[in-house]
Amino acid sequence: MRLEGKVALITGGGTGIGAAIAKRFVEEGAKVCITGRRIEMLDKVAQSLPAEKVATCSGDVSMYEDVVEMVTATLNLEGRIDVLVNNAGIDPGGTVTDLDEALWRTVLEVNVTGPFLTMKATIPHMMAGGGGSIINISSLGGVRCLPGTVAYGTSKAALNHLTKQTALDYGPHNIRCNAVCPGATRTKMLEEALAPLTEIIKTDVDGVFDCISSNVPLKRVAAPEEISGICAFLASDDSAFMTGSVLLIDGGSAIVNVSGTPLSSAVVNWGCA
Repeated sequence: MRLEGKVALITGGGTGIGAAIAKRFVEEGAKVCITGRRIEMLDKVAQSLPAEKVATCSGDVSMYEDVVEMVTATLNLEGRIDVLVNNAGIDPGGTVTDLDEALWRTVLEVNVTGPFLTMKATIPHMMAGGGGSIINISSLGGVRCLPGTVAYGTSKAALNHLTKQTALDYGPHNIRCNAVCPGATRTKMLEEALAPLTEIIKTDVDGVFDCISSNVPLKRVAAPEEISGICAFLASDDSAFMTGSVLLIDGGSAIVNVSGTPLSSAVVNWGCA
């Protein structure tokens, strides 16, 4: 119960890693407000948690007026915000020459401007409350290049720098900011992103996950629950002297060539035989 008494705002809390973080935080004693664009997904997660421990607020993190409503809904729980988890994100594939310009802008708006806006709206409340912890969910793609992910990787690299800048600027106010960089994690979003590979390499989604993790030291992808633990640590006082860190939670992917030698810019090979 190391988060007992804390209040957290979690964006993208209706599915995948965000939902796992919400559940873990509640198990550790926190109250949470989960946000996202699809209210039905938020309600599904909320119904799995004690009613007095969770609030929901639908909205788009790239729209400041929506973000203000998210912050207000969180403040309504206990009058403060101790933890902000910027998890909302999108990951369409594409290279420089084939990615639509409008989609490029949308990825940056959601993955970079979104966290900027939530921090802009939340930090004053953290300052008034004596401090807080901000956790930005980045990606392995933010620290190393993955094929055919120009917008996603660029946005996550920018998020890592935004994390460090925020840690520098607000450390004197006892506000910590760290980034978590998961490797491949079995979420609905990643399953949908990798679905085209099932036809290319003639296998099912399980086979695709086996393929892309074949060169990873732990030989598998992560479950969302395996990302939630490090977030609980960063939200807790156990990490009280930790800020500006970019943490890889990737099964060892960053220490090897995860896709093998014959990488393809079209994301065709991924190191598979």
